[in-house]
Amino acid sequence: MMALLLLVSASGWVGAWEFQGSKTITAHTRDNQHTRIGVVHFVPQPDGSLAFTVTMDHAVFTDYFLSMKEFKCLSSPVEVTCHVPYPYQQPGRVTLQDLTWLEHNLLFLFKTPAEFGAKLWNGLYYRLKLTDTGLVGKPMAIDLNHISAPPDDLSVPTFGPDLRDAILAGARWLESITIE
Repeated sequence: MMALLLLVSASGWVGAWEFQGSKTITAHTRDNQHTRIGVVHFVPQPDGSLAFTVTMDHAVFTDYFLSMKEFKCLSSPVEVTCHVPYPYQQPGRVTLQDLTWLEHNLLFLFKTPAEFGAKLWNGLYYRLKLTDTGLVGKPMAIDLNHISAPPDDLSVPTFGPDLRDAILAGARWLESITIE
């Protein structure tokens, strides 16, 4: 715990949001809807890292059968956004400076309601930033085809900065994800 406080202090976030216990994951849409979609549970580790587990609340999602696979989706008249669980073993650990593995648990794809099937190149990666009240994730474009086969090294996150592209604000219906 002392290591966690020192890391927080070193980053200038003393007294800010704590990476400990259960936190709510909320999806925020551009039509001002706020839906609790899951929970992340943080446990500080002796080495200063944080173990985490993510549990999505499937009751708030609608089942879609896309491209021969079932997806859990949030939908609107303009866009359907589906959670894509990271399919490979991963360490389930983050640090205050690197939230990449947590971000890999919040992968989505989008499609229009009229489109048939899933287009894996329409992937969304929510890049998380620390605020005074928690974490805020803004969407970045990714090609989910990069996880269609296991990576050579399971300890390295698939979607590094070189595989993410910026998205204009407001371009996606699911505008942000918060963890508070």
